[in-house]
Amino acid sequence: MIQRKQTLFLLAALILNIICLCLPLGHFVADGNINSTSTMFNLWITMPNGSHNYSVWALFATLLITCPISLIAIFMYHNRIVQSRFCIFNILLILGWYAVYAVFAINLTESIGHYKISFTSILPLIAVILYLMARRAILADEALVRAADRIR
Repeated sequence: MIQRKQTLFLLAALILNIICLCLPLGHFVADGNINSTSTMFNLWITMPNGSHNYSVWALFATLLITCPISLIAIFMYHNRIVQSRFCIFNILLILGWYAVYAVFAINLTESIGHYKISFTSILPLIAVILYLMARRAILADEALVRAADRIR
């Protein structure tokens, strides 16, 4: 199971999503005042006074849903069609995460300040690429199994 390359792709995507859940996505810097920096995580925004604003919880929920689906997809290696559908579902969830992320970044820029993106927000995009690679490998395995069944 773990020796299959699609399993490694799914595991790497899962790890990237978990890392993105834990690290900050970016910083809001108020115009003209470098000391009033707010940090945006997936679950909250840390304000300059230390309080938390939980208005961005939808980012956390969307990315959190992808983690168990990835884990289930890893162990669904006997049912390759369902495994490939889980990959597509995770890709759609991450694209939805980016849409919600863009909406929050644009809306909060008006009220908090200028937004500076962090490297962490690129990790789900890398996970999308890994899901696409895993899906391609899953479908190649399925084609190989179907070809072997026709020979018998």
